[in-house]
Amino acid sequence: MNLALWIATGLLATILLISTSKMVVPRERIAAVGHAGEWVLDFSPGALRAIGTLELLAAAGLILPAVLDIAPVLVPVTAVCVALLFAGAVTMRLRRGERVTIVADLVYLALAVFVAWGRFGPEPFGG
Repeated sequence: MNLALWIATGLLATILLISTSKMVVPRERIAAVGHAGEWVLDFSPGALRAIGTLELLAAAGLILPAVLDIAPVLVPVTAVCVALLFAGAVTMRLRRGERVTIVADLVYLALAVFVAWGRFGPEPFGG
C-alpha cells in the first residue's frame, strides 16, 4: 500500500509540475495546441500565474515533507488541497462543456483522494 501511495504521489507531483508551464508559456500558444488548452483564454495571465504557483507549491507539498521528514502530516493535507484544485478543474470543464477532456482531471482527482485517504488512514507517515 505504501508503494502504491508513493507512486500515486509521484504521478500527481509530476502532473502538477508539468502543468506549471502555463506560468511561462503564453496562453495563446497553449490555446493553439487544441481544444483541451482553450480554457486558458478564460483566465487572465495573472490568474494563470496564481494557478501555476499553487500547483508548484502542491507538488512540493506532496513530496518534500515526507522526504525531509519535516511535518509529514502536510502530505495528506496537500493531497486534500490538490483534490479541491482538480474538483475546480472538473467544474470548469463541465461549465465549458468539455466532457471529453474531463477524464484526465477526474483521474487526477481520484489519485489525490487516494493519497489523502491513504496518508490520513491506513499508511500515515511515522506509523
